[in-house]
Order: sequence, then structure tokens, then C-alpha cells
Amino acid sequence: MTEKPRAADPASTGSTPGGSAPAEQANGDGPRVVIRNNRKIGKTEETPAAADAGADAPAEGLVEEGEIVVDEIEVEATSVSGPPVVDAPAQPVEEAAAPTAPLGAELEALRAELDERTRDVQRVSAEYANYRKRVDRDRALVQEQATGSVLAALLPILDDLDRAREHGDLVGPFGTVAEQLTTALGKFGLTPFGEQGDPFDPTRHEAVAHQTSADVDAPTCVQVMRRGYLLGERLLRPALVAVADPE
Repeated sequence: MTEKPRAADPASTGSTPGGSAPAEQANGDGPRVVIRNNRKIGKTEETPAAADAGADAPAEGLVEEGEIVVDEIEVEATSVSGPPVVDAPAQPVEEAAAPTAPLGAELEALRAELDERTRDVQRVSAEYANYRKRVDRDRALVQEQATGSVLAALLPILDDLDRAREHGDLVGPFGTVAEQLTTALGKFGLTPFGEQGDPFDPTRHEAVAHQTSADVDAPTCVQVMRRGYLLGERLLRPALVAVADPE
């Protein structure tokens, strides 16, 4: 009858049930591994050889070689001791390289083109401003000429009214209508001129008679035969006068 091999004491070898742990785990240097196992103990079928050697077989209900099922392995990582890790400072970015010669030439070309376009815009703007001024001036001139043409056609009527006024015929309703007509024409810029005693102005007076007089020191209008009219600053019709020169 042979002796059964005795199982090692788990406490003396530092092994856990179902397996042995490395020596470093016992010392606590590395991560600790915990192994949980389930040992199945059951009846096994006896073989003929085991029946013959009944004395050598182990006791019924015990299995010398057991099946170990590892449920899970838990690893507890020990904290790493040591100085904190400090990131290295960022390296400064290198400055951009100076513009190359082709880039500088292209920049100069663009500036020259921009200056040329700016001068073109200024020239066009000046031409347009002059065009607008010329158009406005021509429009005002055309309007003034049209108004002058209409007023010139009414001047004979005003001459008749002046003669009627001299004879004292502008009385009553007829005189009121004459005053309203004169006022309405004055709103269009029509201004009469030419009064007895005015200095003679050849640009505004048309002399139809000359005489000398000791009462004047300069050519003077001594008689107004027909009044003249101005449309704004423009002479619409000169005045017909008799001029007296000094002796």
C-alpha cells in the first residue's frame, strides 16, 4: 500500500486555493491577483483496475484531481509613486520668412494698378460733375428763354396799360385787373425799368433823341417814351428815352 502524496499547506507556500501566486505578489511589489475558483467534488466511475486495487484507491466521494473553474481575476493596480509629470514648454513658432523678391514685385504692380484705377475713377467723377453742372445750366437757360418768349409777347399789352395809366384811364375794375396782371408777371421775374431822371446807360437805354441842358451834369434820361424790362438779370427789352447832355 503506497502513501498518498500530501498536499502542500497553502499557508506555508503562500498559494491560494486552486493555484499558486507569484512570489512578487506575496511581497506586495506588483499588482495583486485574486483568483476565485470552484472545486467540483463528485463521484467518479470506478474502473476495473481501481476495483482490484481497492486499498490503493482513495476514499469514496473524494477526487484527487479536481476541476478548477476560474470565475474572474481582479487586478488591483498599485498607485504609482513619484514626482508629478510636467509638460515641456511649447516651442516658439518661427517667424514668417520675409517676402521674397517675386512677391514684392507683384505687390508693387498691384499698387501701380490701384493708383491708375483710382485716377480713372477721379477723372470720371469730375467729368460727371461737370456734365451735371452743364446740364443744369442749360436746363435753366432753356427755361428762362421759354419764359422770356412768353413775356416778350405780353410786353405790348403792358405798354398799352402804361399809356392808359398816364391818361388816367386805369380806374375801377379795369385798373384792378391791370394791377393783378402786373403782379402776376412780376412773379416770373419780369421787372420794369426806365424813369425820368435816370442816368443814361447805353446797355439798358436806347436813345431816340438828344438835347443839351444846363440842369444836368451827365447824360440823363429826360423823357421815357417806352419802358424797358428785365427778366432776372437778362435784358428783355431796352427802354426808349430822350437824353439830355450837359452844355
